[in-house]
Amino acid sequence: MVTPPEEFQKVDTKIIAVCNHKGGVGKTTTCINLADNLAQMGKYVLVIDMDPQNNASQHMGKVHPAQVVHTVTELLANPNGPIDAFIYEETNLEGVSLIYGSITLENVDDTLRNDYPRPNEVLKERIKPLIGFYDYIIIDCPPSLKLLTMNAIAAATHYLIPVESGAPYGIHGLHDLKTRIARLHSINPSLQFLGALLIRHDSRHIMCRENENEAETLFGKLIPIKISATSKINLSVSAKRPIRTLDRNNAVSKQYKELAEWIDTEVSEPSHV
Repeated sequence: MVTPPEEFQKVDTKIIAVCNHKGGVGKTTTCINLADNLAQMGKYVLVIDMDPQNNASQHMGKVHPAQVVHTVTELLANPNGPIDAFIYEETNLEGVSLIYGSITLENVDDTLRNDYPRPNEVLKERIKPLIGFYDYIIIDCPPSLKLLTMNAIAAATHYLIPVESGAPYGIHGLHDLKTRIARLHSINPSLQFLGALLIRHDSRHIMCRENENEAETLFGKLIPIKISATSKINLSVSAKRPIRTLDRNNAVSKQYKELAEWIDTEVSEPSHV
């Protein structure tokens, strides 16, 4: 783990799950740029890549995930190993540490279901030693409603749902996600919903406005910052850099900075749960 300063004291760790059971809706982009901006604000940040596609790991990591021995797969499968071995401090994001994802996560559901009496709570137990050290732990969830996503939600203090507002079926199926998360209330009663985050949003387009209205009706809460479409996202993926480092004046770069600031304020407010 990152060596803390001498005056370090335990912090109130916030664990944010970024989830949507669809792929390509901006989960990984949001995780990376949220983590980057929080680190720029002086926060200690860890990203956990729970997606078998391991896009966050490929973007952030100094080495390819296939070359990494200690990934989140082993973290979940080995209940007793020291967690420090899984944390990689050197990443492409300054001040952000990483627990690598792996393609082998595709097979972890059976292990969790067969080997653990409480299969939804394995991640929650494994990351307990990190509570009080990191200001933020950001979890990039897989595009599914299976046990990996449920583990992320069970471990989280907060969650947000990226919604691709410009897509024809941007809201389709999200009621199922909402229902599955609600079922975990008994496991994680203090979990707080930050809101739906509109991605690739353009209020000039009818479809975006319709999806915005549907998202507000379904979830009851929209994050006030909306993320526009930009070609800088593809450039940032190719360069393995956050958008901020490519163009600070880009609209999306500014929006993710505003998102980080908004979340930092929001999670500091007293809980109403």
